[in-house]
Amino acid sequence: MLTNLRIRNFKRFNNVEIELGQSVVLVGPNNSGKTTVLQALALWEVGLRAWNEKRSGRAAPEKRPGVTINRRDLVPIPVPSADLLWRGVHVREGERAGGRDGKTRTRNIRIEIAVSGVSEGEEWTCGLEFDFSNEESFVCRPLRLPGYENVQVRQARFTTIPEAAAKTRVAYLPPMSGLSDREFIKRPGEIAFLIGQGQTAQVLRNLCFQIFESGKGSGAWVDFSDRIRRLFGVVLQPPKIAQQDQIIMEYQENGMTLDLSCSGRGLQQTLLLLAHLYANPGTVLVLDEPDAHLEILRQRQTYELLTKVAERQGSQIIAASHSEVLLNEAADRDIVISFVGSPHRIDDRGNQTAKALKEFGYEDYYQAEQRGWVLYLEGTTDLAILQEFAEKLEHPAAEFLSAPFLKTVCNSPQNAGKHFYGMREANRDLVGIALFDRLEKPLPPGDGLVYQSWRRREIENYLCAPNVLISFAGSEIPGGLFVKPRKELMERLIADRVPRIALRDPNDPHWSNVKATDDFLDLLFAEYYKQQGLPNLMRKTDYYELARHMERVDIVPEVVEKLDAILAVAQRAKPRTE
Repeated sequence: MLTNLRIRNFKRFNNVEIELGQSVVLVGPNNSGKTTVLQALALWEVGLRAWNEKRSGRAAPEKRPGVTINRRDLVPIPVPSADLLWRGVHVREGERAGGRDGKTRTRNIRIEIAVSGVSEGEEWTCGLEFDFSNEESFVCRPLRLPGYENVQVRQARFTTIPEAAAKTRVAYLPPMSGLSDREFIKRPGEIAFLIGQGQTAQVLRNLCFQIFESGKGSGAWVDFSDRIRRLFGVVLQPPKIAQQDQIIMEYQENGMTLDLSCSGRGLQQTLLLLAHLYANPGTVLVLDEPDAHLEILRQRQTYELLTKVAERQGSQIIAASHSEVLLNEAADRDIVISFVGSPHRIDDRGNQTAKALKEFGYEDYYQAEQRGWVLYLEGTTDLAILQEFAEKLEHPAAEFLSAPFLKTVCNSPQNAGKHFYGMREANRDLVGIALFDRLEKPLPPGDGLVYQSWRRREIENYLCAPNVLISFAGSEIPGGLFVKPRKELMERLIADRVPRIALRDPNDPHWSNVKATDDFLDLLFAEYYKQQGLPNLMRKTDYYELARHMERVDIVPEVVEKLDAILAVAQRAKPRTE
């Protein structure tokens, strides 16, 4: 079993170390490095195989020549040019020579990948380094450097590959790419190549055929097909070979026999995962988005099944995922590595933290680390209105409101506080602001969480000025013949629902105390469209559009105050970047 991975100068990573175990889930946003870790393991194995094939058993020569690896040998890591493996495509750097000429010379920057593991009770570490040669090739050799600072290295110099490392197999699997209508028997090398290219659609039947052929004596096919039956209620038929070596694979469902191409993507994805697992016993299974195409219940069932079967077969699972379901499943018993900032473990930070993360969900944890601050509102419509206000005023808060960590709390300070302080157990630097509709009770004091409320009854009260509503009515058909009648209709309906004194005075208490949505805007727009013989095209979720019809002078100073408060909190945030 692999226990530790150290990566230097590979793709997006300068120097990272990742703890591994029986089952590991890598989680984080897109383009954060999860797949890079999977590819680093794949590159390590490619180098390991190349060294063993060409140098195994030979004495290490003094000058340490390496073995050449062609770019095309990188089946799990297809790249058009070898230098794309190096961080920032930076393969060499200059250094000033010590001689009299004082000339600047260059030296290679090496990719270094060190893997530690435990086999039959013995610890081992195997490090490889890679030197760039040209766009088509690079050189691999065992590391012969002092041990890494945080990796337990038993040898001061690597001149040979530990026997346990040499036996390690890594099998990389991208998500299901759809199923081809026909599939022919392929050689193992061709199957591995197509999987590395992401063309899993062309090998699923081959993997199933391998299990059927190899499992005739061991019962692997029976076990494999039985698990699919229990998961999906379908009975897999043994693969058959037709003319021209075409693989025919069918299943029975509701009394019908159907070709595998008729199955859903969820069944195909699960078949691919299990077939890959059964076809590669005793292997480090590297899975990229195993939850792809699976609904929530299937994600949980499939992850539990994969980890159970892998352990029974002596395999190890390292999976990259976006699924909160997989994350919460793994958090109870497996290793979870977050890729917000530098990769770091998030499932072992103490009982209080684990409890908080489990209660509120790891998705919230990610957002807290990515943003460093959280915004609590009654609902998403409040955010849309704030965004429109900020844009109209050209307020700097607009940048932070474009994609905040938003948590809706139904106008409850208690719910906001419970969530914020629970999340703060996991992220001590977290700050937040909670903005509520007008409350009758005083707001509680906050430590890191700023509580505020609107002085008017709700945020929509700042949108319903008569001139704004009349402007909206006039904008529905720009330049059309019905603009004037619509504006006049809106004006009459407003007059029917607003006290005369409030029509004359924009500061009248009516505009602060009326429940703008239920008691004014909802009724106003329902009647407005009814009198035109139209369905209601303006509901609460659309009220943010009214802000677009406001002049800057129409936006009261309190709105600016609230945007200033949001800005102040967002600017104090410390997003995790390292």
